[in-house]
Amino acid sequence: MLTEISLNVLDIAQNSITAEASLVKIDIKVDQKKDLLELSIEDNGFGMDEEALSKVCDPFYTTRTTRKVGFGISFLKLESELTGGEFNIDSSKGKGTKVYASFGLSHIDRMPLGDICESIHSLVVYNTNVDFVFTYTFNDKSFTMDTREFRETLGDVPFDVPEISSFIKDFLYENKAEVDGGANI
Repeated sequence: MLTEISLNVLDIAQNSITAEASLVKIDIKVDQKKDLLELSIEDNGFGMDEEALSKVCDPFYTTRTTRKVGFGISFLKLESELTGGEFNIDSSKGKGTKVYASFGLSHIDRMPLGDICESIHSLVVYNTNVDFVFTYTFNDKSFTMDTREFRETLGDVPFDVPEISSFIKDFLYENKAEVDGGANI
């Protein structure tokens, strides 16, 4: 069981990368008035057929060859529903996958968001051939990081160059703090 939502983001985004996605969109929305935290991850990977989609929430089903269980999606679904939230996964063969989970923000059983900036930074720096669009919304404020914009500016300079990696990390942390005022979600 993953103990933070940010670790679930890593797990699901890794599934997207394994599915040969070239673009992964990650949205985190926190709405204190609605008492809701929402997570959406969408990719343009090879998607799943109906049979795989019907089994994806079964913890004893996985397409990985390195182990015989796949708890990530099933635990995320359980965690979401335990807090009064919703879970949905849509996928079509050849068209990609979208995972959505919502959580009761103040529910005692909601796992913390965790270090989402570090999770996004890791995805970007260690998967330099994949583009990521990360949007973080806190009440009425938001910011977006789109690696395609970084590529336009940087040209052929990869994201794992120490100075670029450091810039991306600072960009994420500074913008998140500006949007949520340093809230511990």
